[in-house]
Amino acid sequence: MAKCDEGYRCEVCGRDVEAVTDSDLYLRYVLGEVPLELLHRLPERHLCCNPALAQYITDPGFGPVACPGPFDKAGLDPTFVTDEERRVTRGWLRLQAIPTLGLTVPEYPLAVTPDGDGSGDPTPRSVPHPFPSPPPRGEREEAPSRSVLFPPPPAGEGG
Repeated sequence: MAKCDEGYRCEVCGRDVEAVTDSDLYLRYVLGEVPLELLHRLPERHLCCNPALAQYITDPGFGPVACPGPFDKAGLDPTFVTDEERRVTRGWLRLQAIPTLGLTVPEYPLAVTPDGDGSGDPTPRSVPHPFPSPPPRGEREEAPSRSVLFPPPPAGEGG
């Protein structure tokens, strides 16, 4: 069987991560922690298989996850924990909505298509394109001359 036919196996438990809504990798992508060009190269995990991140999801639709040890949120600064819970839960809500939003993969991150009012509603209010449109033909700047792009070397440096 070809590697692409195997699905995405969780590096922790070995089972398939069957949906984007269960993906630790895609949650980290939505949060802006993983760049697009690394999505296909990084290992996958179920959300529950990464308790260090999953413990910050505080939505009733996601059961609590314990993270015993030094990364347990119970032993961390309460302000940090509150901020992380807000940030990660907001990302998780976006992750749950992705199958119904009609977004392309580059539009998944909250930084690209924010949810607008900060209410936690993952429905984007507007979907800005990540790259600006070029100006109309008549308004384009002239290309710089070759001498601006490639200035001559200083005197005495070959040539």
